[in-house]
Amino acid sequence: MAISWITALKLVPWGDVIEATPQVLKAAKGLLRKKEAAAEAAATAAAEPAARLATPSTAGEQALQLIQTLEARIRQLEQGQQQSAELIQQLAEQNAQVIRTVDLLRTGAQRLAWVCGGLAVVVVGLLIAVWRM
Repeated sequence: MAISWITALKLVPWGDVIEATPQVLKAAKGLLRKKEAAAEAAATAAAEPAARLATPSTAGEQALQLIQTLEARIRQLEQGQQQSAELIQQLAEQNAQVIRTVDLLRTGAQRLAWVCGGLAVVVVGLLIAVWRM
């Protein structure tokens, strides 16, 4: 039995979805802020080596500073990636919950259709019995 999209959307537990939305939105905003901060840090990091090159220092010191800057950037990227993975995990859990609920509702709708069909047969039988009297 095919279910239309409109029926499926009516069956979604929107209360649960709406309840979980602020958490997902907060996490997404946090990721966007981190991404913007990382972009600013990258721009600053790109500008810093050029400024350091202008200052008199040895090549070894410049290489060490560049390595430290790159290590800090890698740490930022790893944190962002971990947060993205956590957000994706939350979204996957919510998606699985919606799928389970839709499946339960679909099964319930099929059972209800069978019960309605059985009741229709009983009603028709009763009408025939009453008409014959």
